[in-house]
Amino acid sequence: MFILCWIHKIMQYKEIEVRFLEIKKEELLNKLKDLGAQDKGSDTLKETIFYDDAKKFIDEHKFIRIRENKNGALLTYKQHMSKGKDISGIDDVDEVETKVDDPEAMKVMLEKVGFEAFREQEKHRHSFVLDEVMIEIDEWPKIPVYMEMEGPSEEALKAIAEKLGLNWKDAYFGSARDVIEKVYNMPVMEYKHFTFSKVG
Repeated sequence: MFILCWIHKIMQYKEIEVRFLEIKKEELLNKLKDLGAQDKGSDTLKETIFYDDAKKFIDEHKFIRIRENKNGALLTYKQHMSKGKDISGIDDVDEVETKVDDPEAMKVMLEKVGFEAFREQEKHRHSFVLDEVMIEIDEWPKIPVYMEMEGPSEEALKAIAEKLGLNWKDAYFGSARDVIEKVYNMPVMEYKHFTFSKVG
């Protein structure tokens, strides 16, 4: 089989991120509007999560992901650097991503070189930018809505939390996987599907 898949410019960066769980969505949307946050729109993100054959990626809190949305598809490598160390602190994330023109061909390519398409998942996301901080309201299947913030520093995130009337003591420093597994006791790592039409 001949596979043609264009890969665009690769972006590599480190971000820090934090989450606030069980937010009041409409109240938060009104606050963001009042603060003049840039509304980047909402979308449904459809993702395929890949791990290595030996499943070492799982214990190392890293994965490869193909994400498809209304703007196209992205191939991402992501590792939560603080995992396995101190998950009480802010999450330091190492991330590399690039656009791909043919996500189905990329899935085949990843499987050919030894990665396994482990899970299909999706979420609804509404994104905003305020003072260089990305604010994302995420809705996953079967769990309450939460907000994720990503920015250049802990101080930047704290400043935005204060503007939004959030208490930093309520911040959650785990990954989305931690939220789903540890907070809401859903064994997502055992699922092949975590979508709005199928869980399990």
